[in-house]
Amino acid sequence: MSEPGRSLPTRRSLPRCRTGPERLTRAVRYAGRLLCWSLAAGMASAAADLLVAPSARWWPVLWPVPWYLTGVSLLVWAVLRAREKAAQSPPEEDEFKDHWGRAA
Repeated sequence: MSEPGRSLPTRRSLPRCRTGPERLTRAVRYAGRLLCWSLAAGMASAAADLLVAPSARWWPVLWPVPWYLTGVSLLVWAVLRAREKAAQSPPEEDEFKDHWGRAA
């Protein structure tokens, strides 16, 4: 809990710009969400094509679009995730040995 009389920080007092790793993490998260939603839309459009068999002239053009978006978002997510993993610094040798010493 906070001290009496002190107010909690408001949204305006928080910094608006994000640093590099935070920005990359946010981009990975959004790409992952796009991947999941486009996959769900692709499955729904395939099910609609199979069960309902719409006869609209635009349907043969529209129903594969989520599948194309799934492939593109998968590539984007994989590249961003690899960059995020590469940006994480591995632990120093001294910290690594110290960690195992404490664990034992």
